[in-house]
Amino acid sequence: MVVKKPRIVIIGAGMAGLTAANKLHSVGASKELFEVCVVEGGNRIGGRINTSEFGGDRVEMGATWIHGIRGSPIHKIAQQIHALESDQPWECMDGNENMATTIAEGGFVLNPSVVDPITKLFNNLMDHVQGKILTTKTKGDCGNLSIGSFLRRGLDAYWGSTKAEEELEGFGKWSSKSLDEAIFAMHENTQRTNTSAADLFNLDFSAESEYQMFPGDETTIAKGYLSIIESLASVLPPGLVQLGRKVTRIEWQPESNEPMNMENGTCSRPVKLHFCDGSIVSADHVIVTVSLGVLKASIRDDDSGMLMFHPPLPSFKAEAISRLGFGVVNKLFMQLSSPHERRGEHEQSKGFPFLQMVFHSPHSELRHKKIPWWMRRIATLSPIYNNSSVLLSWFAGEEALALESLKDEEIIKGVSDTISCFLFHPLELCNGNVSSEKHSNEYKVKFSEVLKTQWGTDPLFLGSYSHVAIGSSGDDLDTLAEPLPKFSSSNYPSASPPLQILFAGEATHRTYYSTTHGAYFSGLREATRLLQHYSLC
Repeated sequence: MVVKKPRIVIIGAGMAGLTAANKLHSVGASKELFEVCVVEGGNRIGGRINTSEFGGDRVEMGATWIHGIRGSPIHKIAQQIHALESDQPWECMDGNENMATTIAEGGFVLNPSVVDPITKLFNNLMDHVQGKILTTKTKGDCGNLSIGSFLRRGLDAYWGSTKAEEELEGFGKWSSKSLDEAIFAMHENTQRTNTSAADLFNLDFSAESEYQMFPGDETTIAKGYLSIIESLASVLPPGLVQLGRKVTRIEWQPESNEPMNMENGTCSRPVKLHFCDGSIVSADHVIVTVSLGVLKASIRDDDSGMLMFHPPLPSFKAEAISRLGFGVVNKLFMQLSSPHERRGEHEQSKGFPFLQMVFHSPHSELRHKKIPWWMRRIATLSPIYNNSSVLLSWFAGEEALALESLKDEEIIKGVSDTISCFLFHPLELCNGNVSSEKHSNEYKVKFSEVLKTQWGTDPLFLGSYSHVAIGSSGDDLDTLAEPLPKFSSSNYPSASPPLQILFAGEATHRTYYSTTHGAYFSGLREATRLLQHYSLC
């Protein structure tokens, strides 16, 4: 019988897949211990990392932030390749959210004395959620408590202990309570984009305290997030990464008493990958790094032509996939057609502000009819850095999916109409009272083009990143990370070979899910699992 070198196929050329390939190649290349290849269904590397250009600026279509710089492997790579500095401005380079202007629907500029107490309340509640503050009310088994429910309980308690509802004289129809609630909702909408949860009432309370972040500042990458991906791929030989190779079917051998197949006197490889072009590749081990969205599609019997497993994934794996949450978050970039003007007494022209938007409730009779429904749950609209002519807003859930189907002219009209309801003759709320003076500020904004991400409908992703939904738990993240077959017999090769299908990606990391560093660590984990299997580490 001819002995073959183990063939390892990695599905997906994103952070997890390229990290695994990098590790396996660095250990096995000199001794030619493995046949390793990465197959990518798209026409680029990076996966949910995709640095692009718009309006002359570098922008991130996908992953944007390094979440904590102390101990982060992403930050370490960025330092090593000198990616943290650039002569060209880049997205969020100046942390301009610290200079936010908060305006309520109708053009009322809110003094920090109005906004800050609600912001502090929200942040304190999230500290409880994330386990930074532990009390008897947050200890122990919280059952099916959602983060949304916990936050609203906190807001109700705040109202009960501080003040009664009152009308704000001269401030339209806003009451103190409705304004508090709208500011609170603004922060909730930011949390929706942070977590990918369409609704915080579907986000599990207990699991959130397991989520970890690295200490230190959060930062963006001056030369673009793609520079990290390119660095990981740079050590791989030409041809190892194959683009345009979409896998449609994975055939594997679960636990069986049947002997392995023999072909032409050689030991056959247990996994067969079927590609969209009809070709087939056999492998000893396959590392699957596709998104949780694609895995969810794989367990639906809808004959959609998406990735399928044969035989189907075992119930323990399929049920974990089904329970975990995977949401849609999209970014909208808009190019100002000319430097926008802000005219006022004793004022020089200024750039577009970092705008925090406080909306009336979607069901309120006071809401402005010009503002489309899909704009009402965004939290911010701002230049990507101070005085940039490119504006950015984030969308989550149903609104994010709606954005994907809108035409550019519909988006431009919707955003322009919304801006006109916020930035036309604004009034200022000072210390809870409304100034009677109308400021002679007038904003004239025109957009020339837009760029939107479409993660929800892209068949290679079907969403953005994972979260632990109500009914799920961190155990499901661990279950998703378990290789198949689950139990391997010691009398190999008479039983099914071990480690046929391994799983990596951000949704397989219990404490770092939804992040690029979670994907990175998962790729290292599965590469190390195979190296240990062959006693190489």
